[in-house]
Amino acid sequence: MSSFKQLGLPNWLADSLNAMRITTPTEIQRHCIPEILLNGKNCIGGAKTGSGKTIAFATPMLSQWSKDPSGLFGLVLTPTRELAQQIAEQFVALGANMNIRVSLIVGGENYIKQNIELSSKPHFIIATPGRLAHHIINDDPLTTNLINSLQRLKFLVLDEADFLLTETFASDLQTIIKVLPQKNKRQTLLFTATITDQVKSLSSGDTEKFFTYEINNSKDNDGSIIPSTLSLYYIMIPEHVKEAYLYHIITSTQYLESTIIIFCNRTHIVEMLRRTLYKLDIRVTSLHSQMPQQERTNSLHRFRANVARVLIATDVASRGLDIPQVGMVINYDIPMDPDTFIHRSGRTARAGKNGDSLSFVTPKDVNRIIAIEDRIGMKMTEFNQIYDTAVIKKSLNKVTRAKRESIMMMEKEGFGERRSNQRSKNNKSLRS
Repeated sequence: MSSFKQLGLPNWLADSLNAMRITTPTEIQRHCIPEILLNGKNCIGGAKTGSGKTIAFATPMLSQWSKDPSGLFGLVLTPTRELAQQIAEQFVALGANMNIRVSLIVGGENYIKQNIELSSKPHFIIATPGRLAHHIINDDPLTTNLINSLQRLKFLVLDEADFLLTETFASDLQTIIKVLPQKNKRQTLLFTATITDQVKSLSSGDTEKFFTYEINNSKDNDGSIIPSTLSLYYIMIPEHVKEAYLYHIITSTQYLESTIIIFCNRTHIVEMLRRTLYKLDIRVTSLHSQMPQQERTNSLHRFRANVARVLIATDVASRGLDIPQVGMVINYDIPMDPDTFIHRSGRTARAGKNGDSLSFVTPKDVNRIIAIEDRIGMKMTEFNQIYDTAVIKKSLNKVTRAKRESIMMMEKEGFGERRSNQRSKNNKSLRS
């Protein structure tokens, strides 16, 4: 099938896609849209980031909704605020000509304003589980009447389903799902880049009503989990000079014009690196869970607009975000979970473009690298474009000075205290 109309989508939706310059269905869209839309199937869809999964679940939902556009029709749950915002923007763009009402329900935003929005009977809710669970627990039948609306919806979507079905979200998901219609009265759509056993288990014993499609087991044409356009490198360096090597690499001739995402395991390191690189005149921004939501939104917009060419982030940026111009991903810290490495690397080499992934490896990281190489079925290549003497001569002293000043300023501002206070708030039902 070569067009969205041939997949069964109505003319108005095909026109909306065309206006967004989306004219040819991707593989995941070609296989999943007809099963969801025409056959009424539940669906598990597995495909790499950038393959068009959002369109694969959004368009059949919107197509069915347009036949009777009243009341709450669908709920999309996703693990991060940024991904929820991105999905909400796509729903709004696709349904712009149909007066669609979409509510974005995520942590960090005004709770009362969200209550008012929910009481206006949106057609679709795009939410992070923690914040939506909090609204359900505190629902007022005389105002919001959220539970009553949720009991009538027709679609439930779990985006990044493998992550949502972990212990992290278990309590909030339970709160949400218990107020939804029974399985046989709604369609359930699960999409992810990694189909885990937990995801697969949801279709067990119900194969007639579930359609599962995974593109080549989420592998590339040559059988690799990593696309052939992505080059994987590692560099062995001592822990105490990582910042100097980082600065030297991102200012090298090879990467001076590249858009780069740097992943760290802790928010404190993200903040330290952001301040350090800013002092060294790098156009840098950051993204992590301890930032106010407006700052997070502004930061991502700055990076997408290339106002900042370097984004330093925790794993809130590792999943699903559509930032097509990223030329390089740097794992400043090596993740514990090999699948996290795969998701991080998926921020570059998207849609057939070339990209580089570079991992900083200290002696304590060797076992993690071995686990990652076992998971992806390939070995990384040693990065040989940098020499110790050059780093020491050009970068070490000024980077060390900038780092020291950044740490002193963070201590003066009580960054650690602020982070501790935020953690206490997060433990009170306002999670996202």
